[in-house]
Amino acid sequence: MNYNKVKSTCRVVRIGAGVALITTGVVTGNAWFYLGVAPLVAGIVNFCPICIVSKKCDLPSN
Repeated sequence: MNYNKVKSTCRVVRIGAGVALITTGVVTGNAWFYLGVAPLVAGIVNFCPICIVSKKCDLPSN
Protein backbone atom coordinates (compact mmCIF):
# COMPACT_ATOMS: atom_id res chain seq x y z
CA MET A 1 0.00 0.00 0.00
CA ASN A 2 1.02 3.56 -0.59
CA TYR A 3 0.88 5.56 2.64
CA ASN A 4 2.26 8.75 1.12
CA LYS A 5 -1.16 10.12 0.35
CA VAL A 6 -3.96 11.15 2.67
CA LYS A 7 -7.56 11.61 1.55
CA SER A 8 -8.10 15.19 0.44
CA THR A 9 -10.79 15.82 3.07
CA CYS A 10 -8.51 14.52 5.83
CA ARG A 11 -5.72 16.73 4.53
CA VAL A 12 -7.87 19.87 4.62
CA VAL A 13 -9.14 19.04 8.10
CA ARG A 14 -5.60 18.45 9.39
CA ILE A 15 -4.33 21.75 7.99
CA GLY A 16 -7.35 23.62 9.35
CA ALA A 17 -7.05 22.02 12.77
CA GLY A 18 -3.33 22.76 12.90
CA VAL A 19 -3.80 26.41 12.02
CA ALA A 20 -6.69 26.74 14.50
CA LEU A 21 -4.68 25.20 17.34
CA ILE A 22 -1.61 27.33 16.66
CA THR A 23 -3.75 30.47 16.42
CA THR A 24 -5.43 29.61 19.72
CA GLY A 25 -2.01 29.13 21.27
CA VAL A 26 -0.83 32.52 20.06
CA VAL A 27 -3.98 34.29 21.25
CA THR A 28 -4.23 32.62 24.67
CA GLY A 29 -0.53 32.19 25.33
CA ASN A 30 -1.05 28.54 26.23
CA ALA A 31 1.91 26.56 24.93
CA TRP A 32 -0.04 23.29 24.68
CA PHE A 33 -1.84 24.58 21.61
CA TYR A 34 1.45 24.70 19.73
CA LEU A 35 1.04 20.94 19.34
CA GLY A 36 -1.08 21.99 16.35
CA VAL A 37 2.19 21.88 14.42
CA ALA A 38 1.82 18.07 14.17
CA PRO A 39 -1.45 17.98 12.19
CA LEU A 40 -0.37 21.03 10.19
CA VAL A 41 2.85 19.35 9.05
CA ALA A 42 1.00 16.06 8.40
CA GLY A 43 -1.43 17.90 6.13
CA ILE A 44 1.21 19.92 4.32
CA VAL A 45 3.58 17.03 3.57
CA ASN A 46 0.64 14.72 2.73
CA PHE A 47 1.78 11.98 5.12
CA CYS A 48 0.21 10.72 8.31
CA PRO A 49 1.99 8.16 10.49
CA ILE A 50 -1.31 7.25 12.16
CA CYS A 51 -2.58 6.01 8.79
CA ILE A 52 0.04 3.28 8.85
CA VAL A 53 -1.46 1.92 12.06
CA SER A 54 -5.17 2.56 11.47
CA LYS A 55 -5.23 1.98 7.68
CA LYS A 56 -8.27 4.30 7.47
CA CYS A 57 -6.76 7.28 5.68
CA ASP A 58 -4.96 5.58 2.81
CA LEU A 59 -6.23 5.89 -0.73
CA PRO A 60 -7.18 2.74 -2.60
CA SER A 61 -4.50 1.33 -4.88
CA ASN A 62 -5.06 1.61 -8.62
